[in-house]
This record gives sequence, C-alpha cells and structure tokens, in this order.
Amino acid sequence: MTAQLLIGPLLRRVVGDRATIWVETTEPAVVRVEAEGGGAGSTPTFTAYGHHYAIVVVEGLRPDVASAYRVFLDDHQVWPSQESTYPPSVIRTRPADDAEAPVRLIFGSCREATPTSSSRKLPPDALDAYSRRLMTDPQNPELRPDLIVLLGDQVYADNTSAKVKRFLKRRRPAHHDGPDDQVITFDEYTKLYLESWRDPEVRWLFATVPSVMIFDDHELIDDWNTSESWHAEMLQKPWWLERITGGLASYWVYQHLGNMSPDELATDPLYQKVIAADDATDLLHDFGRTVDSGEQPYQWSYALDVGRTRVVMLDNRCSRVLTPDRREMLPAAEWNWFLDQAHGEYDHLVVGSSLPWLMPPAIHYLESWNESTAASHRPWVASSAEKLRRAVDLEHWAAFGRSFNALGELFRRLGEGGTGSPGHRVGAGGAYAAPASISVLSGDVHHSYVAEADFGTAMATPVMQLTCSPVHNQVPAFMRPLMRFSWSRAAAQAVRGIARSAGVRRPAWTWKRLAGPYFGNAISTLRLNGLDATAKVEGTTKDGDLFEVAEVTYPRSMSRALRK
Repeated sequence: MTAQLLIGPLLRRVVGDRATIWVETTEPAVVRVEAEGGGAGSTPTFTAYGHHYAIVVVEGLRPDVASAYRVFLDDHQVWPSQESTYPPSVIRTRPADDAEAPVRLIFGSCREATPTSSSRKLPPDALDAYSRRLMTDPQNPELRPDLIVLLGDQVYADNTSAKVKRFLKRRRPAHHDGPDDQVITFDEYTKLYLESWRDPEVRWLFATVPSVMIFDDHELIDDWNTSESWHAEMLQKPWWLERITGGLASYWVYQHLGNMSPDELATDPLYQKVIAADDATDLLHDFGRTVDSGEQPYQWSYALDVGRTRVVMLDNRCSRVLTPDRREMLPAAEWNWFLDQAHGEYDHLVVGSSLPWLMPPAIHYLESWNESTAASHRPWVASSAEKLRRAVDLEHWAAFGRSFNALGELFRRLGEGGTGSPGHRVGAGGAYAAPASISVLSGDVHHSYVAEADFGTAMATPVMQLTCSPVHNQVPAFMRPLMRFSWSRAAAQAVRGIARSAGVRRPAWTWKRLAGPYFGNAISTLRLNGLDATAKVEGTTKDGDLFEVAEVTYPRSMSRALRK
C-alpha cells in the first residue's frame, strides 16, 4: 500500500539555513522534502502505537528567501496535492545578518476543533481567519509572521467533539474504567490531533509558518496538577495512569518534538532512542509513565532566538512543585535554567507562559489568599481552601506566590539594567543595557487583554502582560460581567482586604490594564522592530474575518541611549 500523509506537513523550526518539517503518515515510508532553489532533507518514519511519524531536517536553504517545497513519501509526491487551490507552502528564511530585521510573532491559546466537528456551536476560529487573510498575500511582510506561538489547550482531552465521542463509544467495551466522553490512550489522543490539524486552512498555515507550542491543562485534564491532594486523588483512579502516560507520550510526539531545533534533535536522548527502535511504543509508554511519577525528570521548557528576540517557553503544568507550604511553578533546576536563558545577547525578551503572570487584581488577591489558607495548620480551613481552589481554578502564578514574586523580581532586575543584565557592554564603566522590552505571552483565561507592570523605580524596560484566549472557544455569557468587574479598583480593594487577613502582602509592583478585556475568539500579534514593540489583538467577525480589537505601542525603552 502506498503511504499517504495523514497529518502535516507542519513547518516547525527555521534556524539559519535549516528547517524542520513534521509529518504523520499512513504507512512506514522514507520522507523527503525538497525546496525550490536549494535545500533538501530526508528520513525514514518511526513507528509508535501503530502510527508512523517523521521530522525531517531540511538543510542548505538560501538566506532571506521564501522557498516553495514539496514532500515525497517513497519518491511519491504527496504535498502539495494536485487538487490544492491554496498558495504554495514555503519555507521563509531570515536574512544572513538579521539583527535589524523586524520580528513578528502571532500567539493565542485554547482552540477546540472546527465547528463541523465540535460538540457545540462556537464563534469563528481566529486561526482559520488568520490563515485565510495570509493566503490573500502570503509574501506580505505586514501579514506574514516569523513564528506562531501556541500557548496551551491545542487539543481538549476532556471535552471531546461529537465525532470523537462516537469513536470512543464504538471502540470501548460496554463496561470500562474511565470517563465515557474523554480520551485515555495514546491512540485515542491521535484522533484529537487528526480532527484539529486537518482543518484545511490551519493545515496550510502550519505548513507555511513555523510554530512552537507548550501544553496547558486540557491536553491532559482540566486543572492538571492543581495541588498535591489533587494529584494524590488522581493516582487512585484506575484509568489515570493510562491517561497521563498516553497524554505525555502523544504530546511529546505531536507537539514537543517539533519545538526542538535540528541541533537539539541530534542530541536529545529520547529522540535518538525512538528513531533507532523498530517500534518505539514501549519506549514512549515508559517515558510517559516515569515522567509523571518523577522517576525520569524531563524538561518541557525550552528557548529559541528569532533575530534579536529571545523566546523562552515555560512549562506551567507538568513539573510544578505542589508541596502546600512551598509551591513553585518550576523546580529549582529548571528555574536556574530559565535564569540562564534570561541573561544573554538579545534586544527583546519574550516569555511564553500558558498561565498569565498578571491577572485581574481581584483574582490575583483571591488566589494569593487561597494559597495562604490552603497551607493552614487547621485542617478544616485547609480543606475548605482546597475545595475552593479546585472549584474555581485558583492555580495561576498568584497561587504559586514564591514563583510569582521571583518572576517579578527577575524582570525588575533585568529592566533596571546594570551588571548581569542582557545586552551589549558599553562605556568604560562597563554598564549593561537593559532589554528593550519584556513581554509575557499567555492564554488559558478565555479573555484577552494587555497590562503593564509598574515597579515603582526608574525601570529602563517596559514589562507587559499579553494575554490572548481563546482562539476557538468561548466564555459563558454570565461570567463576562464578573470578569470585567474583577479588573475594577473596588473589587481589588475588597479582595485585598480579605487576603490581608490571611497574611498576604501586597506585591512589590502594581499593574494596569491598557486594553481589554475582550471575550471573543482572538489572535494577537507582537511586532518587534529594532528597539520598538507593538502588540495587537484581533477578533473574529460573525463572517469569520479579522478585525482590530486593540493596538498598544510599548513605552520607549530608557535603555535606547545605551544601545546606540
């Protein structure tokens, strides 16, 4: 039987004169990619759980060129198809010396499958809308991003479509352990990606624009790793071990594998074992099981540079420290890795965090109060706080207060400049220029907004929270007034008073909302041009077109004079 493309191609990373292309095929095959004007690569597929995958490293690309490419399976061309009416998929390389070239990132989170396969009617998909607009002029630098940053909930394991529910009903016995309408095994997870990533517009976009991804909770289950007691309870469920094993293994294959650069692929121990195995099922099954148990630590956070922009994507879920009196978003070793990445030669720092660092102030104080009371020595107080934590999702950075404060202190130190800050050394005194901007990109909360932090000192660097969610989902109408009110001064003062009674201190910085909240489906753009930065939020109309919701130009960095 001739192999065909099942999912893909996905253009994942473009690094210098190399790029990576991810595919899933129907049969084992040799996958070859050829780019016009030079550049090619090939690799055999690897097999796991009866499925076949490959990530091809394309080498020899010319700089500053958009090269159309073709994909072959055993010398049979499968992409682009002869029936395609879309523009050619291309690999766009940056200039050889791209220090002055602008960087454009688009980002968002929370994307359910398209309306034809969704279990409920949702407003138009913002990623579909962006793809259709780009198709009208694919080479337009004002439309074409350098990178798509997907910030979690790329698939919903616990909220499946009618089509997936029918599949689960057909394949499972009448009596089984586990929820009837949620995926559990690796094979069931593959149906979520098949349903979502074969959407025609999204498939073309992923084949044409590089993308990086990080999970949030719904890739596994709502409120994943909320607390230590939550984790302990889940371990008692007979189906959870298979769920976490299949979920992490499938995330590694479908999402994380493409986050790695060609050099990282060459040195990643798990990837090297997987491609060397005749069948990688047991390898990936053991990997998923041992990562969750802590037997085999694995770092999901990663970093990459696009021009003079440093992007650091943080795992906010899998590696949390859940001990009630010392909760941390990242374990010590991973936090130290992050500190290393935050110091270096770049102009702009972009931190990808699936969960917002800066929330509406009232919600921030509510989460801080809940964390404090959940650590109470009085059992009934701690138990009540734990129930509330789970009931209303009090698990963002504010509910991990040590990490919330550490992140802000890092930004303050970087933004004030001086020894240890990133940038170029200038002057005889050896001063360092602070970053031109620091941006935290987030999702999760099903509304979009832009907020600016104020550290109360002579900061050289604007520090911004950019939240964009959902790409294709919705927040219940009754929740919207409450979420708007949570941004108000009155709400913040009231909840702050309650938090103070539990010993919660005010943060060492404040923040103000510059745009939003917007509750429709949206995609956002961060444009970095030299030392300037602009953020734009775009929503979808009823007809599926994009319209501008807000555009915010960052304050000019006070470090500009040092960098000239």
